[in-house]
Amino acid sequence: MTVQDIDRVDFAKQWEEWHRAKEETLAGPHGFLAITGLHWLGPEPARFEDAPGAWSATADGVVVELAGGEEPTVGGAVVRGRYAFGVVPERDSRYADWGDARLEIARRGGHDILRPRHPGNALRTSFRYTPAYAPDPRWAVTGRFLPFEEPRPVTVGASVEGLEHVYDSPGQVEFELAGALHRLTAFNGNTPGALMVLFTDSTSGVTTYAANRSLRIAAPGPDGSVVLDFNRAANLPCAYTDLATCPLPPTENRLPVPVEAGERIPLERGGRP
Repeated sequence: MTVQDIDRVDFAKQWEEWHRAKEETLAGPHGFLAITGLHWLGPEPARFEDAPGAWSATADGVVVELAGGEEPTVGGAVVRGRYAFGVVPERDSRYADWGDARLEIARRGGHDILRPRHPGNALRTSFRYTPAYAPDPRWAVTGRFLPFEEPRPVTVGASVEGLEHVYDSPGQVEFELAGALHRLTAFNGNTPGALMVLFTDSTSGVTTYAANRSLRIAAPGPDGSVVLDFNRAANLPCAYTDLATCPLPPTENRLPVPVEAGERIPLERGGRP
């Protein structure tokens, strides 16, 4: 299918639906804009202003010690006294509710963290929208998936200094852009066979967020073909808040060409409407 074959009205409508759904998740009552603190847990119990109890990371996992009157709920059941969340797997999260707030207990880069999410957080209540380039079918680029013989562990940096993430990469995606051939290291997506790439390009730090953008790619076809729709190049949470632990792109995923498509620098980071 060529660009001329695409119904531009329908293409723009589908993009708008995607962008609206992403914005709703981001700015939902317990979305990333509601986070009020990124608390790194250690062996000694510690209290925080935006959460009940004293929290610690133990050999048996994350534990909270609740005082009288501190009664969050886990799975709809009230918990009191000492409560153990157990060992949280890397990149996984567990949740407790406290009034209208949601407490996220997670593990990132080998560290246990607590991230309270309060709907009244000013970053959330003042959010308007994320600027983006107008959708254009020319930025839906056909490429191919080049699988590795075996998945390879890839270590990348994070938006938090000193933190690292390790992801298994099933292969690379190859495509042509601006008259040159490019390859991006891919990670596994959210659904079987799907892929995700993290990248920067020559617009990064100029019109798009400097640290990273992400692009989700549907599972390759039987011949390995993929479509990289850069119109859906998306900001990660760290583009809006310093309370995120987002991964950075692998070194080889820094494109030397401008990708003038997808989401731009958020207004919260000085972006232009």
